Amino acid sequence: MHTVQDAIELIRRGSEEIIVESELLARLQTGRPLRVKAGFDPTAPDLHLGHTVLINKLRHFQELGHHVMFLIGDFTGMIGDPTGKNATRPPLSPEQITDNAKTYQQQVFKILDPQRTEICFNSTWFNTLGAAGMIRLAALHTVARMLERDDFAKRYAASQPIAIHELLYPLCQGYDSVALHADLELGGTDQKFNLLVGRELQKHFGQAPQSILTVPLLEGLDGVNKMSKSLGNYVGINEPANEMFGKLMSVSDDLMWRYFELLSFRSTSALETLRREVAEGRNPREVKVELAKEIVERFHGQAAARRALTDFDARFRQGAIPDDIPEVRLAVGAQPLGVAHVLKQAGLTASTSEALRMIEQGGVRVDGARVDDRQLTFVGRQCFVIQVGKRKFARVSIA
Repeated sequence: MHTVQDAIELIRRGSEEIIVESELLARLQTGRPLRVKAGFDPTAPDLHLGHTVLINKLRHFQELGHHVMFLIGDFTGMIGDPTGKNATRPPLSPEQITDNAKTYQQQVFKILDPQRTEICFNSTWFNTLGAAGMIRLAALHTVARMLERDDFAKRYAASQPIAIHELLYPLCQGYDSVALHADLELGGTDQKFNLLVGRELQKHFGQAPQSILTVPLLEGLDGVNKMSKSLGNYVGINEPANEMFGKLMSVSDDLMWRYFELLSFRSTSALETLRREVAEGRNPREVKVELAKEIVERFHGQAAARRALTDFDARFRQGAIPDDIPEVRLAVGAQPLGVAHVLKQAGLTASTSEALRMIEQGGVRVDGARVDDRQLTFVGRQCFVIQVGKRKFARVSIA
């Protein structure tokens, strides 16, 4: 049995902001299960670890005995969330949304308890709301308030187009909270405006305004930008175990603690113990192995995690990869960055011709895999370990 103090400490872990915390505390003190909502538009077929920060927090609420509503935005997905966009986003077709929604359900149950999760689709209420209902909903908010949103304000100031349907998105997300009678809604920090709209709409409909909990946006493997498939700095939860393990082992020692805080299910006291051990001299790589094993095991099982560790040992540790290797940041211009140029700019070869010669001799590896293609290029933001011969290494971040 969790006390209210235990509950709020778990809820605060990895959270960015709670609005309004006193309201949430009052709800927790009633002892009734809260209706906890988080929405995901099925805009891509696969989720990555950045998405799981929010899903992990939903799991925390399940552990505390609350009712979790995993909302799939099959209706709002056809609008396209304009958050953070500097251009109108093309809507998805109903077929794409249906296919992606199916994969979401398969993936989230690797974290959430299916017996304690209600899967909802917002087309359920929007398909019956109708045009008249949508007009009445739109009458509850003003254009001026919409333009307070940072991304809308910037686009308007820069004379970039804002389509009318984009202004409907925050209203639709807010109405989801009305339809579900949400006590609490979770979202990333970039969703704060939309979440606040939900509070306002609930007041209009005579409901108590939902509490809001925002979670930080997880940095990708480059340690700079948020994790994103388009930036190439992501770890997909459906990726092969070996690939997932290797990517997690490539993160910097500092970023490792951020991943522990937001992705691990270990207790706060257990994480403090690990930090103390590293401060007292334990090799950070050993701790990073524990992180990689936990994450891979969650999505692929214990046996796959053990095999991934064995494979990693064979490719890296037995190859005598140093504990402290230089970190190099490179920039991609208008043209892709070729592997030979990466080797030269990282200081691993004296020239591109030497780099090409080393590739031909089989002496170049990226994340442990031998490079055979002299034409290999890097076009997006990526992070990897590149090796020349037996003793030259660099951890390269390409921006």
